[in-house]
Amino acid sequence: MVEKGDNTILVGKKPPMAYVLAAITQFSDGQDEIHIKARGRCISNAVDVSQIIKNKFIKDVKIASVDIGTETIESEGKQMNVSTIDITLRR
Repeated sequence: MVEKGDNTILVGKKPPMAYVLAAITQFSDGQDEIHIKARGRCISNAVDVSQIIKNKFIKDVKIASVDIGTETIESEGKQMNVSTIDITLRR
């Protein structure tokens, strides 16, 4: 779990509950809005995290926006397109 800034959680390959705990911690520390970001195969994990937070732990959280896009990265000398998602949760 890599956190960027005060209100951004970058979702990777860890179990979803690791990121849920990070998000709940940020909300309990006074954040009104957090961003859950992921790339590539981790996108489904980010969606799971947002739904677990919204449906099981913090009932008054709303999904403010979902932004999708594509990043171009260079790997082994060639450029690849990687899908991205940014889910904004707001209290």
